[in-house]
Amino acid sequence: MRIISKHLALMSVMAFSLSLAACGPKENANQGSRAGENKESNGKVELVVWEDIQKSAGIKDAIAQFEKENNVTVKIIEKPYAKQIEDLRLDGPAGTGPDVLTMPSDQIGTAVTEGLIKELNVEEDIQSIYTEAAMQSQKVNNKVYGLPKAVETTMLYYNKDLISEEELPKTLEEWYEYSKKVTDGKKFGFLALFDQIYYAQSVMSAYGGYIFGKDENGNYNPNDIGLNNAGAVEGAKMIQKFYKERLFPSGMIGEQGINVLESLFTEGKAAAIISGPWNIEPFTKAGINFGVTKLPALQNGKNMSAFIGVKSYNVSAYSKHPDLAEKLVIFLANEENSKKRYEVTKEVPAVKALADDPVVKNSEAARAVAEQSQFSEMIPNIPEMNEVWKPADSALQTIATGKADPKAALDQAVKTIKGQIKAKHSGK
Repeated sequence: MRIISKHLALMSVMAFSLSLAACGPKENANQGSRAGENKESNGKVELVVWEDIQKSAGIKDAIAQFEKENNVTVKIIEKPYAKQIEDLRLDGPAGTGPDVLTMPSDQIGTAVTEGLIKELNVEEDIQSIYTEAAMQSQKVNNKVYGLPKAVETTMLYYNKDLISEEELPKTLEEWYEYSKKVTDGKKFGFLALFDQIYYAQSVMSAYGGYIFGKDENGNYNPNDIGLNNAGAVEGAKMIQKFYKERLFPSGMIGEQGINVLESLFTEGKAAAIISGPWNIEPFTKAGINFGVTKLPALQNGKNMSAFIGVKSYNVSAYSKHPDLAEKLVIFLANEENSKKRYEVTKEVPAVKALADDPVVKNSEAARAVAEQSQFSEMIPNIPEMNEVWKPADSALQTIATGKADPKAALDQAVKTIKGQIKAKHSGK
């Protein structure tokens, strides 16, 4: 399984715009896999919240305040946010799921289609505090199913002990040339997980590739797939050059690729990598002298794109206290608690007013997210997006390993995606 100018102008971009992200670590074994049924606790109603891994500290104070003001007990359980929908499918009907959960925006359409989350009765004055794109990510057929808690895009991390801000190459082609000079098999220049569509789309999109086109009303058209058009192929050829020249380590392909990339950067063996805001805290704790900035441009003059991801708070369709759960979602995602959550987790909030808040505005990471957001796109939130990830990743891995040329690999991916969409979604 998301993400600024150097000041007001670009911070307002964040107001306009908004990992795969990468999935978090496995669920904390001490907390178990189930939330437990909604029940009375010491005479009080108990709500269960599924929060992301290592992020519950960001809402601890807000939860305590909500408990006091509403005479309820709230139990927080941490689970990888991109996996929560999977657990909800089982735990919800069993009565052991959450009242409130969090998920990436590209899962909203699927959750609505499967009846897993409730429509929220949120007035326009509440919706208006969020960036337009962030709020739009929570809507299906113009109905609201969640409120945004954080936004993210990928960005460029660079090791200041290896390369200064002034020395940073401006284009991906320049990074390619830089990498050829410094890479020796143990140390590397620029690294990215280009064998995954979440990252590779940043190059392919800038050349004109796209996942789903849109109809005249702005809705995604799952029958219009642009992952194998001329622009996508050109982008894939650019990506393939890094692998052909062995500028990326051979082990940085597949599921373990993210561990290799992060380890090389943490160990000071990579000058720059593409990653997201989720690594700000770990890299800081590791003591790396790093900076962050937007992704580089391409030779065609366009900036590399990125997916904009939105994390949200949503109400389970199985909640026994849906009105109270909705009240909690609104409370957790309000301006005050969004700011507090940012101060703890460093995940960029989607509240427009916070773009001008000194705490956010002075953050290099927040500026990088907002700046990159100018060139970025939402992850499609329709259910058909589920059929894209694996075939696209598989095609990119065959391109990376040289087992297929870009055109053939992408043609096969699109054929597979179309087949899966027809088999799984044609009855809609």
